[in-house]
Amino acid sequence: MPEPLYRVHKLWKRFPDGTEALKDINLEITEGTCILIAGSNGSGKTLLMKTLVGLVEPSEGLILYRGQPLKEVITQVRQSVGLVFQDADAQIIGETVADDVAFGPKNKGVRGRVLSDQVDEILRRLELYTKKDVPPRRLSGGEKRRLAVAGILAMGGTTVIMDEPFANLDYPGVVQVLQLIHQLKKEKKTILVLTHELEKVLGLADRLVILHRGSICDDGEPELVLNRLKPEYGIRDPRQHYDSVEDCTWLRS
Repeated sequence: MPEPLYRVHKLWKRFPDGTEALKDINLEITEGTCILIAGSNGSGKTLLMKTLVGLVEPSEGLILYRGQPLKEVITQVRQSVGLVFQDADAQIIGETVADDVAFGPKNKGVRGRVLSDQVDEILRRLELYTKKDVPPRRLSGGEKRRLAVAGILAMGGTTVIMDEPFANLDYPGVVQVLQLIHQLKKEKKTILVLTHELEKVLGLADRLVILHRGSICDDGEPELVLNRLKPEYGIRDPRQHYDSVEDCTWLRS
C-alpha cells in the first residue's frame, strides 16, 4: 500500500487554561481524494487543519507528511498544501488579480515571461483570466475563493484545504465554489472541505469525517457515516431532501 499523504497519530491540542480542543485524533489522508470534514461550530475543524499546515503546534502526537515528520518537511508542506480561509479577503494581498497570483512564484524567484505565462495559465484554468487586471476587492465571494486557490496552484500546490467555503455566499457563489471543487477533483488534487453544510457538497466527497467536540466520531464512506449519524453531532442528514448521497450537491440543482 502506498504511504498516505498525511498520517495523524494520537494528536492532542490543549490550551493553557486546560481546554482540550483536539482529543486523540487519528487520521489518514490519501492523495487524490476529496474528504469532507463535517462538524458544528467549535468542533475543532479549523484548528485541526491549521495543525496540518504547521500554523498550530500540537500538544501531543505525531503528524507525518509523505512519511516524514511535519517539522522536518514544513517548507515542502507550505508549498504543496494550501489553506483557503473562511474569510478569503484575509489572504488576498495583490493590487490586481494577476499580482495576487504572481506573489508566491515571485518569492520563489520566478521572473519575466516565465512568470507571466505561469500566471496566465493558472488564471485561465480558474476562469479568472478576464479579471486579471481587476482589483481583488471587486470580485464576488466565489471569485475570491477561486483566486485563493489560484495562488495555491501557482505555487505548485497539490492539496487544497477549504475552511467553510460556502460561508456568506449567495447561490451563484456556492455554485462557483462547487465547480472549482469538481475541477480540482478532475485534476486529481487532494481536497479537504471543512463544513457543516453537507447538502451543498456531499455528493462530491469520497469520504466523510465527523468531528465533534475535538474528537473524530466517525470516518468512512459518506452513506455509511450518515447511517450512523447521532443527533448530538449537530449535523443534519441531507438525504431527506435528495434521492441519494450522490445527489447531495447544489452543483446539480
